[in-house]
Amino acid sequence: CGAVEHSRQVVGGAILLQRAEAALKHAKESGERYLHYRPEMSRETARRVVLEHKLRHALEEQQFVLHYQPQIDLASGKIDSAEALLRWRHPRRGLVAPDQFVPLAEETGLIEAIGEWVLREACAQNKRWQDAGLPHLRVAVNLSARQFRQKDFVARVAAILAESRLPAGCLEFELTESMVMHDPEQAVLLLLQLKQAGLQLSLDDFGTGYSSLGYLKKFPIDVLKLDQSFVRGVLADPDDAAIARTVVGLGH
Repeated sequence: CGAVEHSRQVVGGAILLQRAEAALKHAKESGERYLHYRPEMSRETARRVVLEHKLRHALEEQQFVLHYQPQIDLASGKIDSAEALLRWRHPRRGLVAPDQFVPLAEETGLIEAIGEWVLREACAQNKRWQDAGLPHLRVAVNLSARQFRQKDFVARVAAILAESRLPAGCLEFELTESMVMHDPEQAVLLLLQLKQAGLQLSLDDFGTGYSSLGYLKKFPIDVLKLDQSFVRGVLADPDDAAIARTVVGLGH
């Protein structure tokens, strides 16, 4: 009886710990100081564990695929670049959009391996287009915060460019304001290294973050991408049009 009772205490303690961890995790994510445990918290935790396992399997089984969104030069009407967009080709669910799995990949650290695959595949595809006789395009790849903070990131990029034999000028990295403002001084040093290597750099969703203009002038950025929330209203909203004109002037 004593052994059985001890086992029950151990199991009960494990369940209590699991529920406490689930409540703690949800409290952190919601910004609350504390939360009472609810059964759906465990279900959400279980769902995330299953999704993480499936993501690891997707990486091993090469279930990820890149789609390329063309960018048009309005003056000539020709495609001059493209943006690599990550999709998960799930065997049963079909194509899964990144917003359904990238946040968890960021949280678990899987985004580093996935991001490196994206970079390697985008470079290889661009080189295949060039070898097929197509015009040389610049392909943009979205960087994750974890990739950007890797100590050997520049060396990894150089190795992938050498492996694919793609000219550095044909690769562009898209960064977010929050990414570069996490540690502005370190970001400046890293961006300068990437520029010296010949890469193009763009700042995505500009206008929605919290960049200091004092730092912005130090970042060796080639392109400012105005957030679409402003672009959608430029023909109807005078304020959006004014913001768009101002950012264009700032970019120049």
